[in-house]
Amino acid sequence: MVAKAILRYARISPKKMRLITSLIKGKKVLEAEAILKSLNKKGARILEKLLKSAIANAKNKGFIESKLFISKLIVNQGPMLKRYRAASFGRAVMVRRRTSHILIELDTPERIVEGVKIK
Repeated sequence: MVAKAILRYARISPKKMRLITSLIKGKKVLEAEAILKSLNKKGARILEKLLKSAIANAKNKGFIESKLFISKLIVNQGPMLKRYRAASFGRAVMVRRRTSHILIELDTPERIVEGVKIK
């Protein structure tokens, strides 16, 4: 059983967000929080809030926070907001404001399958 949190339509490009997710993927929750707090990026603040939400969901399901780790972290592209800006010779150029959909899943290293403990 996993605990997850999803953020949709985040106003940051997936490319920028994936740079941050690669740093914390597979890490323990407490270690990931420390990494995100030390980063000076917009995406780190967004991911930190999402991680705290996933931790709260895990606590409601009965997990212990110190044993949790990030089992899955996916960043997909959301819809683009299309805007226009003025260009030379009276033309208009499209500006694509990208959005992201972020999924984070937390799990414990030990899982019980049919009465047998698996690590």
